[in-house]
Amino acid sequence: MVDNATLFKILSEAKTIAVVGASKNPEKDAHKIPKYLQDQGYRIIPVNPTADVILGEKSYKSLSDIHEPYDVVDIFRPSEDVPPIVDEAIRGPAKVIWMQQGIENEAAARKAEAAGKIVVQNACMMIAHRKLVASR
Repeated sequence: MVDNATLFKILSEAKTIAVVGASKNPEKDAHKIPKYLQDQGYRIIPVNPTADVILGEKSYKSLSDIHEPYDVVDIFRPSEDVPPIVDEAIRGPAKVIWMQQGIENEAAARKAEAAGKIVVQNACMMIAHRKLVASR
């Protein structure tokens, strides 16, 4: 489990977040949470193979299709879908792999940590931001 000091450091230093599973549907958390983060000044890069644009940003089919730096991979996919996403994220520029609330995959997390990534599991980026950054 990542401590609050580490979460604060991640949220304070990150500028660009690749959101795997970002949704076009404004009713879904996978839309509301990236929108909140965008409203807080983060650049959001949506990853959704069925969308061209989400939150005014070009959407990519996969992490491998993004050819610009990003700091965090934020995952909104079921826990069983996480391993191939983590494999792609390990090859990418992000130092942090963040699995949203309700999403955990210990094997994928261990693999990412062994590759030098910081892994956050089962935690909402919006809640963490409100608690640790926006409240200051």
